[in-house]
Amino acid sequence: MDRQLALPLPRLLRLGLFQGCLGCLAVIFAGLLNRVMLTELEFPGLLVGGALAFEQFMAPSRILFGQVSDAHPWLGRHRTPYIWLGTAVFSVLAVFSIPLIFRLHAAFTTGQPWAIGFGVAALCGLFALYGLAISLATTPYLALVIDLTEEQERPRAVGLIWCLLTVGIVVGAIATAISLKGLDGVSDPSLLQPALLAFMLRVSVAVMALTVVATWGVEPAGCGGQLSSGANREDAISLRQAWQLITSSPQVLVFFTFLLAFTLALFLQDPILESYGAEVFGMPIAATASLSALWGVGTLLGLLLGGFWLVPRLGKFAAARLGCQMILGCLLLLVLVGLSAQAELLRIVMVLFGLASGIGTNSTLCLMLDLTLPQAAGTFVGVWGLAQALSRAIGKLLGGGLLDLARWLQPEGSIYGSYAAVLLVEAGLAFLALNLLSRLNLRQFREDTGRSLDRVLAAELG
Repeated sequence: MDRQLALPLPRLLRLGLFQGCLGCLAVIFAGLLNRVMLTELEFPGLLVGGALAFEQFMAPSRILFGQVSDAHPWLGRHRTPYIWLGTAVFSVLAVFSIPLIFRLHAAFTTGQPWAIGFGVAALCGLFALYGLAISLATTPYLALVIDLTEEQERPRAVGLIWCLLTVGIVVGAIATAISLKGLDGVSDPSLLQPALLAFMLRVSVAVMALTVVATWGVEPAGCGGQLSSGANREDAISLRQAWQLITSSPQVLVFFTFLLAFTLALFLQDPILESYGAEVFGMPIAATASLSALWGVGTLLGLLLGGFWLVPRLGKFAAARLGCQMILGCLLLLVLVGLSAQAELLRIVMVLFGLASGIGTNSTLCLMLDLTLPQAAGTFVGVWGLAQALSRAIGKLLGGGLLDLARWLQPEGSIYGSYAAVLLVEAGLAFLALNLLSRLNLRQFREDTGRSLDRVLAAELG
């Protein structure tokens, strides 16, 4: 492996620690805090999904942060300082989220309209800032991966790095289950808040420390250095020129829409999954937290299988098609196992769903990195990141909102029916992604953007 990768395997694995940190925080936000707000604190589903969605509503900033990291080095480097700054900010905000959530719960309890309004606005604002910090850190990070790898090695590199994202999800879920096991059945805010605050503080300190370890010395020094992509960062194109590039091919719009549908098909259930386990299957907090760990184990296997076997043998498009088909099948299975309300069956389906997610994610990320020009790597990564983040925002908003809508439409209906309706909508999105994939043409994208790049550079020289 070391001989095949321009980026040595130990350094690649160390770089992937940052992804592991993101996975750990993701499972806490998407799983634990969702569960606590929805079930223990009894927040409205639309409020929970909407507040968390503000993180993703900041996604347009990814384009700006990507272009800034392309064109403006800081402390002699284009990527690493932005990664550190973003990580420091989102780690602090993660800690602040805990007391704010319980302050809002107290406002709901007292019923004071001004306190509720202020609390809702503050919660949305905090998650908006959190989203800006995530964008600031992750967009230069993915651009750094492009800088340090060649096209032929990216399936393996992506597989390894995103495996560590999944390992972070598994570690986060296990750490949550172990650290908070004593809270099973506890809904008293005076007991929940100190335990959750101490847990989040420990996690945030660990995330910041591991991010520094992961990225220290990985990026070559000197703003004029040539990276493996062959791009000279001092000659990076402007934001206006980059925008001309990304609008030069209809394939950009097709792939953007595909990423929206694909990511929604993976994450629409995020805001409701743990509550699905709690209300339909009767699982306690620690058990529902383990659902993310099981999904993570399956995703880890899928990423390895996709990166080291399926993508090299079948190709990126065929592997992505297979992943979408498997995701569609697993979502239908998630609906069916709810009829039995057997927790063991749910656990099995979550592993299979993770496997499908890993295969689809690896091949889709490889396509995403291929649909990127080295001269505007940060900007293109920002656009693709925008599509993914936008769909995560829509997913968080729709996941809780659709659940509320289903409950309103059938007030006397079963609890299961409301959750099944959300999962069936998600299955429809997986089918849409599968159809959009057939309209993608990598050769057409490269021809269109290549001609546009020539025009941009000619205009600059002229």
